[in-house]
Amino acid sequence: MKTLKLASCMAENTEAVCRALAEYIRLKLHIPTEYVTDIPWQEREALFDRGEIHVLWLCGLPYVHKADLAESSMELLAVPIPAGKRYQAQPVYFSDVVVRRESMRRSFRDLRGATWAYNEPRSHSGFNVVRAHLFDLREIANFFGAVFEAGAHSNSMQMILSGTVDGAAIDSTVLEWLGSQRASLTDEIRVIDSIGPSPIPPWVVSRHVAESQRRALRQLLGEMHLNANGRKILASGRLVRFNAAHDRDYDPIREMASKAEGVSLI
Repeated sequence: MKTLKLASCMAENTEAVCRALAEYIRLKLHIPTEYVTDIPWQEREALFDRGEIHVLWLCGLPYVHKADLAESSMELLAVPIPAGKRYQAQPVYFSDVVVRRESMRRSFRDLRGATWAYNEPRSHSGFNVVRAHLFDLREIANFFGAVFEAGAHSNSMQMILSGTVDGAAIDSTVLEWLGSQRASLTDEIRVIDSIGPSPIPPWVVSRHVAESQRRALRQLLGEMHLNANGRKILASGRLVRFNAAHDRDYDPIREMASKAEGVSLI
């Protein structure tokens, strides 16, 4: 392999840390690396499936779909631990249910008949976890009044702020980043519920990468927090460290995906 290619299928808040991490790998493992970011995330995922991108940060829902194939061409590499007390140093995150500050809605159940935005249908945090939550509430259809696909969590937030929709479920790590980019955001919105925690989106590696290189990558990520520059890169992405990853840790997403089958948002 001439160049190790990395990419992210996550929200735009991951771009800077992923780019820095690609450079960190290059320097530490002395191998050429490339961070692929100039094409849509759907194309990045397709290139990963073909073995043309080698390391990918992937949502938990498509991870379990790929992992459960009869002949999966990828394996878990590591899981990031987000910074912040609410995560309790665990590889988890939440789906925060957000409305405008002036909204009269105070709980998820108050959203019956509301207009709702979701990022995209292969997302766990913005779409599938909501359907699983509706299943738990015994609301399998006709809950929201209208539903819109926004394309990204940041777009869902803009739809809330503009009054286009009443609410959305936003990945908590993305919401924290959006708040850091827009100081007034906490005065403009309210979080009326949190669904989760859910297993955090993992880093995966293609089996087209030599086993020795996969081992080296796991060790490098696992020890990144012990290196001063590594800690700086992690902190730039609001991360504490990387932990070892295990497929069984994603069974909760499999269970939620099973609940979500047959549940309609409208």
